[in-house]
Amino acid sequence: MSQGRGSARHSTVITALLVCLLVYVQNVQSATYTVGDSAGWSFNMANWPKGKRFRAGDTLVFNYDSTAHNVVAVNRGSYSSCTAPAGSKLYNSGMDQIKLVKGQNFFICSSVGHCQSGMKIAISAM
Repeated sequence: MSQGRGSARHSTVITALLVCLLVYVQNVQSATYTVGDSAGWSFNMANWPKGKRFRAGDTLVFNYDSTAHNVVAVNRGSYSSCTAPAGSKLYNSGMDQIKLVKGQNFFICSSVGHCQSGMKIAISAM
């Protein structure tokens, strides 16, 4: 019987190691991007995502003056119309970190006139 218990412990250890390995691999594959690079989250952001390859799980870091700006995660319609519907996820720390989901990710600044002045980005994550 002790041989059976040893096999169970061995299986548990192997399973735990595999889980740790999967978590490690997932973290290694994700990337962190600072929106707007050194300029931070600002106006005229439409071209910033160009040439970058985003994946689900990557993190966007939004650095900005929290007394003047914010970040709102919105849908395509709200992105196009520059509106932040009730219930939208609002970030306002000035140092927000947002994980991308697979597919389209849309972000705007909801301060008056800012989105209309290009303070918005659309990110497609694979």
